[in-house]
Amino acid sequence: MMSDIDPLRRETIDRLIVDLCAYLPLDEREAAMRARLVALIAANPGAFARTTFVGHVTASAWIVDAERTHALLLHHRKLDRWLQPGGHVDDDPDVRAAAMREAREESGLRTLRFVFEGIYDVDIHAIPARGNEPAHEHFDIRFALEADRREPVRGNDESHAVRWVALEELEQFGIDDSVRRLAAKTSALPL
Repeated sequence: MMSDIDPLRRETIDRLIVDLCAYLPLDEREAAMRARLVALIAANPGAFARTTFVGHVTASAWIVDAERTHALLLHHRKLDRWLQPGGHVDDDPDVRAAAMREAREESGLRTLRFVFEGIYDVDIHAIPARGNEPAHEHFDIRFALEADRREPVRGNDESHAVRWVALEELEQFGIDDSVRRLAAKTSALPL
C-alpha cells in the first residue's frame, strides 16, 4: 500500500508518476506502454525491486554524441543483442540516477550529461526465464544522455563489447524496434 511506505520514497514515486503522465509518447504503442507502466507503479511500490516478477522497473540511457550522429551500444552478454546501456534500479525509485549509474558502469564514460531533464522514452519488453528467475517483463524508463565520443569506452562483465555506432549503421547491428524508436527520436534532441 502506498500509505505504508517511507514519505521520501512515496514523494519520489509520486513525482515519477507525474513525470510519466506528462511525457508525450511517440506513438500509440508507446502510449500504451506508458499507461501500463504508470498502472504498475501506482499499484505496486515494490515494482522497483528486481524480485517483483509481475514486472519491475528498469532504467536505461540513450547515449549520443554532441553532433547527434552516433549512439553508444553494448552487446548484452545475457540477451545476446545490441542495446543501449541500462539495467535494474535496485529498488530505488530515482530512475534518473539509476540510468546515469548504469550508463557509467556499462560504458566507463565520465563525460556523461543529461541532454534534458525529462523522460526520453518508455518501453516494456519480455525477459526470458533464466536460472531461478521466471520469465518477466522490464518496464524501462529511458533518458537521453550525451558524451564525448573521443573519450575511451570500456565495458564490464555484462557485455561482450561497447562501441559508438553511426545512426545510419544501426541496422547492421541487428537492433530491435525499441532501439529503432530511440534512434528515430535523436534528430529532435537539442544540441
